Amino acid sequence: MPSVVEEIPERLQPAADAALAWINVQQGAQFRITGLVDPDAALAGPAGEPMDLGLVLCDGDLCLREQVRVQAVGDGYEVSGVEAGAAEIPVHLDPPVGIRREWVAQQLEKHEFILLLYYRGLW
Repeated sequence: MPSVVEEIPERLQPAADAALAWINVQQGAQFRITGLVDPDAALAGPAGEPMDLGLVLCDGDLCLREQVRVQAVGDGYEVSGVEAGAAEIPVHLDPPVGIRREWVAQQLEKHEFILLLYYRGLW
């Protein structure tokens, strides 16, 4: 089962920022990183080699997991998508608790009540 951390290790921060910028351009979105999947695997690789990063991204009430390959090139990074396969998103990759609380509060300001539907651990 993959481990997910909310704080990005300092050594991975520049690569994660480059990956986030690339994804936002590719998808025309304004995602922010809310988690990193298995950062130890990326940290274990040799310096200068391409690394695979699993990013948990949120934009409003939409959260998703993206898998990218990041390679240091000169002063920047080259980012490409990695085919993640047809695996289901694990339950613990649901939006972080703070995201849910913000979304629920926003909806309750607009509506008298809201209905939350949970399906197989996903909201």
